[in-house]
Amino acid sequence: MNLKSSFKFILYLTVKLVLLINNTLCSDITNNVFGPLTDGLPAAFGDFNSDELTDIFVLRDESRTLEIFLAAEEEPLLRTSRSNPLKCSFEDKIITSVVPGDFDGDALMDVLVTTVPKNQRRQKIMEVYIMWGGTNHLNCTNNEKPLLSTLGQPLAIDYDGNMIIDLFGLNEKGQRMFWVFLQNERKFKPIAMNDDNGNAALKHPHAHAFLDLNEDFMADLFLTAEDQFEVWLGQDKSYVFNHTISHPSNAKKIGQSLFIDLELRGRMDLITPVCFDNECKNSSLMVYCDNKWHNLQVNFKDANNKLWRFQSKSDDNLMYRDTITLHSGDYNMDGYPDILVTMISDDKSPQQSFLLENVPCDSNCGAFTRTFIVKWNILKPFTNGTVMAAFFDFYQDGVLDVILVQINGSGFKSAAYKNSLDYDANFIKVMVITGLKNSNNAMIDGRVGKKRRTYGTNLPGPRISYKTTTQEGDIRHAASAQLPQSAHFSLNLPYNIFGLGRTPNFVDTLTVGLSTYSRTWTQIIPNSQMVVIPWPVEKPSQWKAQLFVTPSKLILMSVAGLTTACCLITIIIGVLHWKERQEDKKERLSETHRFHFDAM
Repeated sequence: MNLKSSFKFILYLTVKLVLLINNTLCSDITNNVFGPLTDGLPAAFGDFNSDELTDIFVLRDESRTLEIFLAAEEEPLLRTSRSNPLKCSFEDKIITSVVPGDFDGDALMDVLVTTVPKNQRRQKIMEVYIMWGGTNHLNCTNNEKPLLSTLGQPLAIDYDGNMIIDLFGLNEKGQRMFWVFLQNERKFKPIAMNDDNGNAALKHPHAHAFLDLNEDFMADLFLTAEDQFEVWLGQDKSYVFNHTISHPSNAKKIGQSLFIDLELRGRMDLITPVCFDNECKNSSLMVYCDNKWHNLQVNFKDANNKLWRFQSKSDDNLMYRDTITLHSGDYNMDGYPDILVTMISDDKSPQQSFLLENVPCDSNCGAFTRTFIVKWNILKPFTNGTVMAAFFDFYQDGVLDVILVQINGSGFKSAAYKNSLDYDANFIKVMVITGLKNSNNAMIDGRVGKKRRTYGTNLPGPRISYKTTTQEGDIRHAASAQLPQSAHFSLNLPYNIFGLGRTPNFVDTLTVGLSTYSRTWTQIIPNSQMVVIPWPVEKPSQWKAQLFVTPSKLILMSVAGLTTACCLITIIIGVLHWKERQEDKKERLSETHRFHFDAM
């Protein structure tokens, strides 16, 4: 084998290896993620045990049991705790929502759940319980006595900026209330909302949100009423009514609103799924901008001219189907947020979840330069029916994968899909945590007296934005809100991932703001995971940021390719060397058997 043919052989094997890796990654990884635990239905996300990995809070046993699947770095990536199972059960109640957070200020994650009686799934009066969290255990509550009762599911907020999670919602009489939790007391103080808007009836299910809408680094309240949206601007421990937004005209059904930076202009756009008929055959995505609604003109007909539409009817057996729900995330890491949505068709096909990719608008754009197209085959391995899809970073590499709930006979099961990009893209991953500390948190890391480090818990409301310069020299400005919604299985991740596309430049500035305070960090390394600890809140100069750099996929693939090539070259050299030694051996043997005529 000569040198030229050897390199051809190496190139052939390298290409085959890359294709094999790509086909393997872009596939169903349910077994790698869940193992045998596929019966848990995802309800919320959060880092329960402060190990820097995002855990999943799931519902099991027909939504009567809450259990926490802890994330791990080895497969299966999600598993139950063997030493002390993290689960709580309600015998005669159904869990309707799950909200992880710190409700008592001890820097440890608690879990709030709302329930309804087992035989009254559509009841609007919710009983609220909190399972108080410990360092490695969950204290199940006495389910005979709820902490409070609400009309509909409450919204998690931070009312007074003390990093302790509070609630907003309606009490049993339909009055708008804040329930403000007290430091280390595991009690709350009810505060009636100063309603300057005539106490309009709030919608159920609702799409209330807690995020900064006027860019003053103070989280505001966005409320969903029956006929309009309301915007209440946050002030010092109060909220003042500002204005209303009418629902899109002629809309028959309104789904769960979503806030994303659609065009990367550094602003939060209001996206709302709308049905213009009772059967949702005329489904549209509407965006509110410049005091009017704009139709994004999304084409919901597939390649076979089959019309898909939003799910319009609720299902008594699954809370995911209560309303039209959107989940956002940057799937292709180009910087523009994409959307996951579940739709149905008219030909009795099962429900399917699809990816709506954020792309430039070519025609009928109106005031917007972006729209969405349905990527019908992205989630192709899961074509036997899915009722929900949400984004999740299984491998903690900054690339958003997809977690799904599939139809499994008469029941449901969870599945996982690995997202494998066909190009090397950069990202910045940011998580803002409460920053509270627990002086008594001396824990069990294998050595007596070793303190277990806590990174804080889920924090709703912070505004995160960045500015950077693309390779073309253009300024890119994007913004996002952390955990703006918590009810009706909004399934927001406790962090934000900003795709940077193929721009390998440093991020010029990254700004985090909450409670009217903000801090800006400069020259952030791309492919970084940044944990921001905003404490003390009123002293931004003392806020800390921990940076964890993730190697680029291109670098890892280059190292893998180089290692493979070196191994192949070593093998080829060894084979050629062995072959040459064998030929030398044969030549020596022939020399010993040759007759020497000169000796005669």
